[in-house]
Amino acid sequence: MRTSPPARDGLPALVPADLPEPLPLRRVLGPGVIAAGVGLASGEFVLWPYISANVGLIFLWAAVVGVLFQFVINMEIERYTLVTGETALTGFSRLWRHWGLVFIVLAMLANMWPGWATSSATVLTYAIGWGDPVPFAIGELVLIGVILTMAPFVYRWVERIEFVKVGAVLVLISGGLVIALTSDNRGGLDRAFTEPGIPLELGAALILGALAFAGGGGAQNLVQSNWIRDKGLGMGGRMAKLVSPVTGEPTVTPSTGYVFTPDEANLSRWRAWWKVANIEQLVSFVLITVVTITVTSMLANATLGGQDVENNVGFLQAEGQALNEGTGWFGTFFWIIGAYSLFAAALGILDYMGRLVSDALKVTYLAHSTRWTESALYVAVVWLLIAVGTVVLLAGFDQPLVLLVTSAVVGGFMMFLYSGLLVILNRRKLPSAVAVRGWRLVGLVLIFVFFGFFSALTLADQLGRL
Repeated sequence: MRTSPPARDGLPALVPADLPEPLPLRRVLGPGVIAAGVGLASGEFVLWPYISANVGLIFLWAAVVGVLFQFVINMEIERYTLVTGETALTGFSRLWRHWGLVFIVLAMLANMWPGWATSSATVLTYAIGWGDPVPFAIGELVLIGVILTMAPFVYRWVERIEFVKVGAVLVLISGGLVIALTSDNRGGLDRAFTEPGIPLELGAALILGALAFAGGGGAQNLVQSNWIRDKGLGMGGRMAKLVSPVTGEPTVTPSTGYVFTPDEANLSRWRAWWKVANIEQLVSFVLITVVTITVTSMLANATLGGQDVENNVGFLQAEGQALNEGTGWFGTFFWIIGAYSLFAAALGILDYMGRLVSDALKVTYLAHSTRWTESALYVAVVWLLIAVGTVVLLAGFDQPLVLLVTSAVVGGFMMFLYSGLLVILNRRKLPSAVAVRGWRLVGLVLIFVFFGFFSALTLADQLGRL
């Protein structure tokens, strides 16, 4: 057990240690796939196709911008964890003790609405042709709770489920390309970048939600730290892993980290880790997300473009019916993959909510508790959200698109906050040799300004509707 003295922020000081030896890409591939897998949900199957069905592909350029924004954010979150082993949220708590609590509240506001499970259940009823989405959604939530509670090494189970999901989605979009790539749709895709537009008629809240959820978004980006820590990237290789309190052996100490001396040996290892981490994000998260958003948007435009599409997830039913009319079967396949995809997203969201909350509470407020390990807190948070989600659904709040937009707007505001904090954290708390600088620093500042502007615009838009 480490006995390092507390730093001025009340947390244990970072312990000197050498950076572990870097690993090849094949052994670190996973966190970006999880990020893509969890993100391949509301944005890819609901928000972006809904926008494209209404206004065509004129806004698709913004999906690419949103994904690139998230690449910059994800890598700065990973930078701090690669160097220290700590999560970015723990790093924020070193700037001000209660930042973790602020993000817990915001993440809860964004994710207490079970929009992803509800969407999955709704699409499932389209595939099987009968049923009430509410009990299906509650059943999915309970199943997710059992999986996350009983998995001995939680990360490995989440990774496997998201790998299967990504594979299924890639099969879906391969078939979708054959249908979506009509001559008119190819022309629409060209105009998306030669004649770009911003469909303000759909409302600032929906636009902010789509930008925030082009890929991950909101609290999910923060938990990139936890996933690369459990995968063993960089200094994360020295950290304890999250295990089940039922089938594993949880660690009782909080997950505070290390810092390496910036000598040539450590800096050489750092450069190798930084290179492989960037490649892992680009070939998994960025590539998969951009291709998926593009094809699902083209598919929605090809099947429903020019029609009066309602402001609810029912447009996926109309899209599937149109696909079945043209192929006899692809619409049902679309619904089945969509239902599983949204289920896997709901599982990923409950996983990252459990990670975010348990990490922040254990490190900052429950460091000396032997009862409330990070694993016990994780399971408690997962089941609390399941209980809240069940109450929300039974109370009648079962319109998926409304729930998703609400979650996404709060997520956009969170991105405004933590992009600014990342600038401070990765300039002040890291050795100068590995601190953020250059175009990545400029990118973070621009992202901070961008999400600040759209959050203010959304607030003004919503106040104007009162």
